[in-house]
Amino acid sequence: MMLEIDNLNVYYNAIHALKGISFHLEKGEIVALIGANGAGKSTTLNTISGILRPRIGSVLFEGEDLTKIPPQDIVRKGIIQVPEGRKIFSKMTVAENLDIGAYASNDRARIKSNMDMMFQRFPRLSERRNQLGGTLSGGEQQMLAIARALMAEPRLLLMDEPSMGLAPILVEQIFDIIRDINEQGTSILLVEQNAQMALSISDRGYVMETGKIVLEGPSNELLVNPVVIDAYLGGGHD
Repeated sequence: MMLEIDNLNVYYNAIHALKGISFHLEKGEIVALIGANGAGKSTTLNTISGILRPRIGSVLFEGEDLTKIPPQDIVRKGIIQVPEGRKIFSKMTVAENLDIGAYASNDRARIKSNMDMMFQRFPRLSERRNQLGGTLSGGEQQMLAIARALMAEPRLLLMDEPSMGLAPILVEQIFDIIRDINEQGTSILLVEQNAQMALSISDRGYVMETGKIVLEGPSNELLVNPVVIDAYLGGGHD
């Protein structure tokens, strides 16, 4: 078990955002968390990252409880988040954004090698390496956010709504990239409103509603589950 979430309860002041959720992710998997806006998906990722602290419950990464560990130390353990809305540094160049992704490393040769690898993997970023991040298109910014996260050599990648606001053809591209990253050995916890795409590339899925997990199972079973189809896949229409 790489990641084990047990009875997680998280509050925003008086608001009970996560109500005792439990789930797990095994090494090498893509696990999808799907659900409507406000279901608690981003809260879950932010709690794993250490940005939020649970009132009750544990987040175990390879058996170690992360709930008292500062976010920067969680990053050093290999858990990296690609945040919702991309959050790239708009006044910095593409290359500077990538460099910041590797802030926990002092090995300049390795950083340079990883950056070269990112430019090979994302040719569009290579063409724009000296452009300011804020001048990139939405799809390019999403690629930059993913590449910046990969600069930290993640063992577990937390992805928050990677397809948000992108044209359908770019959504396909981003999901191809996610699948490729996973095939090269990185485990992925994917939060995504596009349930169809998320379940089509993941091994297993969990459905969240108002801070609880209401359904779970292999992704191919969730794709044909009438409840999921009705709520998240357009009511059974193609």
